[in-house]
Amino acid sequence: MINPLRGMKDLTFEDSKRFVRIINTATNVAKKYGYEYIETPILEETALFKRSVGESSDIVGKEMYQFEDKGGNDVCLRPEGTAGVVRAFVHAKLDRQPVKQKFYYYGPMFRYERPQKGRLREFHQFGCESFGEGSVYEDFTIITMISQIFSELGIGFDLQINSLGCVECMPPYKQNLVGFLRETQEELCEDCNRRIDTNPIRVLDCKNTTCQTLLVNSPKLINNLCVVCDSDFIKLTALLDKAYIAYKVDTNLVRGLDYYNKTAFEFVSNDIGSQSAIAGGGRYDKLVEFLDGKPTPAVGFAIGIERIMELVQMPEVQKEGIYLGAMKEEAIEALFPLATAKRKEQKVTLEYNSKGFKSHMKGADKVNARYCVLIGEDELKNETVWVKDLESKEEKTVSVEAF
Repeated sequence: MINPLRGMKDLTFEDSKRFVRIINTATNVAKKYGYEYIETPILEETALFKRSVGESSDIVGKEMYQFEDKGGNDVCLRPEGTAGVVRAFVHAKLDRQPVKQKFYYYGPMFRYERPQKGRLREFHQFGCESFGEGSVYEDFTIITMISQIFSELGIGFDLQINSLGCVECMPPYKQNLVGFLRETQEELCEDCNRRIDTNPIRVLDCKNTTCQTLLVNSPKLINNLCVVCDSDFIKLTALLDKAYIAYKVDTNLVRGLDYYNKTAFEFVSNDIGSQSAIAGGGRYDKLVEFLDGKPTPAVGFAIGIERIMELVQMPEVQKEGIYLGAMKEEAIEALFPLATAKRKEQKVTLEYNSKGFKSHMKGADKVNARYCVLIGEDELKNETVWVKDLESKEEKTVSVEAF
């Protein structure tokens, strides 16, 4: 028997039902907010993620499925969705149009990391990306949309927010942070020491307990924001307060990707083991420009589908559709035109073998059908069907035309 690769999992049975419920719910909410579907390739040039996610990030440095194809191209399986959508946005020259663009997507992502609960090497995300709107109102709207998705799925969450500043306030803050890190360098972990020179902001995201203790006294970017960034962050918190969306300001929240600026946020849950992010995102106003497009403000998010699968409240299964069966061999073919006609409106289960009455009733019960419809010897002769409503228990015989 050939087993699936480590960290890659089949989606079957209850998991597949939950997956479909998550995708359908998120899609319906995204459409209500004006988002349209986009599909980007799973395989991309490695350069795309090095330029966007950042060469100093763990994703690029440690986790990407990167290889050289038969044509000698340096390619990788996409580790996240935003960079591909931005590349598609620029490739289609949408950055040159005055119309604001909003896209949603879902699909598999790939990262070579230690498999654990809610973390797989092939995992799925649902995400949204909004281009052309620089107002903090759009940041608030994105957070509201995620809140609505989780509400409809019956998932509780804690919201954490921060501001990562902009090109005005980030450089002087980095200098202050590097000065602090140099003083505590000997006590920081190996990864943090490497990041001091490559990307000091990422030190704040370190999960090492000793590092986190040391960072309590580090300079906070939120206290060093420029006038515009500070005003936007105050506005965002005021909007969340008015909407009664509870949040916590996490001054060490930087996200794991280098392209974020200004608003950054994570939705976390305590119901999947240790407190873990189930969705996250923020603003990335420079990424379109980094990927050779015209300067375009943008903001987006992604939901980790496997992380929330166990949290999804599944509705009670309702009886639906029709079970069609024949009680005589010669009546089987009479079922096909009925099935074809009814499948235009609802689910139809067609049994290919002639069976007795009790066997058909058991078959209808197994597929949770609302109606059991049978053709026996008399029905075939009279061009009728026997119909039983399995909820109301009402039975009747009607003509094929009336059915």
